[in-house]
Amino acid sequence: MTPDKRAGVLAASVPELAMADTAQTSNDPDWESNKAALVRRLKRIEGQVRGLQAMIEREAECEDIAVQMSAARKALDRTFYNMLSCVIERELSCSQLNGEDARERLKYATELLARYG
Repeated sequence: MTPDKRAGVLAASVPELAMADTAQTSNDPDWESNKAALVRRLKRIEGQVRGLQAMIEREAECEDIAVQMSAARKALDRTFYNMLSCVIERELSCSQLNGEDARERLKYATELLARYG
């Protein structure tokens, strides 16, 4: 199962969270700026991966390839944690939630961290 499908399954396990996420992110200016930053980072990582493909095709030294792979992997990890921090911040900032809803949202965020972190 792909990470996208797993995230969908996780969100679907708490349907009201999935609906709240869509409604909240579409009107949240902080999310819009965070989303733009995440997309910029992913485009840079895409460039790194294309560079890796070129290195492999031209048969660059294995150590050089390993260094670049490590850098791309770390960049993707940092991007993931930035995205996850946005999710956790959003989940914890829902002031209209009662105690049980807040616990469910926090549980969702921690499950994401445990599963993908």
